[in-house]
Amino acid sequence: MSAPIDFYFDFSSPYGYLASEQIEALAARHGRAVMWHAIVLDAQFQPQGGVKIPLALLRTEYARRDCERSAAFLGLPYQTPSPYPVHTEHAARAFQWLSDRNPDEARAFAHGVFRAYFVDGRNISEPAVLLEIAGALGLDREEVSNAFSDLATKARLKAEIDLAEARGVFGSPFFIVEGEGFWGPDRLPQLERWLESGPF
Repeated sequence: MSAPIDFYFDFSSPYGYLASEQIEALAARHGRAVMWHAIVLDAQFQPQGGVKIPLALLRTEYARRDCERSAAFLGLPYQTPSPYPVHTEHAARAFQWLSDRNPDEARAFAHGVFRAYFVDGRNISEPAVLLEIAGALGLDREEVSNAFSDLATKARLKAEIDLAEARGVFGSPFFIVEGEGFWGPDRLPQLERWLESGPF
């Protein structure tokens, strides 16, 4: 079986949201699976002294308009969230806990979180919002709540972030397939060409 596509994202990334709505269909066209990986860019960039270039870029007026325009171009619902950005540790921990147990449920949860923030304008840094999303998916709210502060889950997410950094991931979305990295939703056509015809 062909290698899967690793998809790295931060729940506070609008470009991560746009990619999350496209990557599964792209992968299916080429018989590939997608491995979803939640990361927290704030945590990832701490070793560099808190330099968060991707998040700083996303605060600009150009990026705000670009995200709105890109979503309209793709036919995706979107509204610029407020507040922006927000901390995503709880969402990432819940996702990681789910992913280790049931990747399909984790993927559904990820879609729910992204859409809650970038479509419905809900503050996904609030545990109550995340638990409502989990409950709507039929997940055990108490178990998901425990994942927010579970030490093993915290360590698991840190390991995931450390591995992402070791693999050269520095922003959201970031895709890796067969050792090749692609950053940003605008690289999806290149990723597809890679899958169609091989390295170039």
